[in-house]
Amino acid sequence: MPSNDRFSDRTIYNAFILLCPLCRSKQISKLYIIERYKLPFKVDKCKNCGFIFMNPIFNNRMINSFYDRDYYSGNKNYSYHDERKISEYSNFVWEKRIEFIKKYKDKGNFLDIGSSFGGLLDRAYKYFSTYGIELSPYAGNYSKKNHGDRIHIGTLDDHPFKDEFFSVITMIELIEHLPDPLSSIKKCYNLLEKEGLLVIQTANMEGMQAQLLKDRYAYYMPGHLSYFSKRNLILLLEESGFSRIKVFHPVEFGLMPKLKKSRYLINSPSDYKIWLKITLYHYLSKLHAGNFAATSSMVIYAFK
Repeated sequence: MPSNDRFSDRTIYNAFILLCPLCRSKQISKLYIIERYKLPFKVDKCKNCGFIFMNPIFNNRMINSFYDRDYYSGNKNYSYHDERKISEYSNFVWEKRIEFIKKYKDKGNFLDIGSSFGGLLDRAYKYFSTYGIELSPYAGNYSKKNHGDRIHIGTLDDHPFKDEFFSVITMIELIEHLPDPLSSIKKCYNLLEKEGLLVIQTANMEGMQAQLLKDRYAYYMPGHLSYFSKRNLILLLEESGFSRIKVFHPVEFGLMPKLKKSRYLINSPSDYKIWLKITLYHYLSKLHAGNFAATSSMVIYAFK
């Protein structure tokens, strides 16, 4: 197994973390070394709270370099799809999510953290005053075309917004990208008005999916710095002041929007077999009780 020496290059990594970023425990143990990417990384696990985190974390220069044009075009070892190319299909999910959010909050200021090219905000715009935070200048500057200076290119650490300004804050597949989720959740709490709603979508690392796949689980990737379980994420939210928490497996808006979104993958009748896979996963996700979950997909609604 590779030694820790290869993770001591300060041009790539920060110093090793000695205390759990979530509960501050010293009971940290090695979990995995992920080597399927050009830049390897190591993840550790806290024996006290179960939090999994990259250790050492890539430094800010490296993290910022991930999210350039090549990240969205598939030209990097670590990349993500350009949502603009499939917006016609992604709209089914975005619109259904906004529809579900409106059951709890139907007006006010809406902040999407990790807003990318602004797809979710474009759907929320019909009902809310929309704002975004996006680390990538490439994606953030594009979303400014529709949302102007209400898009902050930066992070939660340097945002310009006032406390108690937002009715809704969304973190869709975002919290895992944060190096200090404890501080970030507290910032979200402060930004929300009374009875405001925080929506988080991420993976449950105690789900059987993650447990069985171990280091082969696809969620282990260079941009993911923090890995939660349902248990410790709920605890974090409660300790940050949130009073009511609802958990959905796998998502809050049902199966049909996901099937409609997947149509961008379908080029022939035989491609519809992907619907069987999506449907099976969706209903397998309904097998959960307490801290047990058959899959690792979850969405959490937390109310201030």
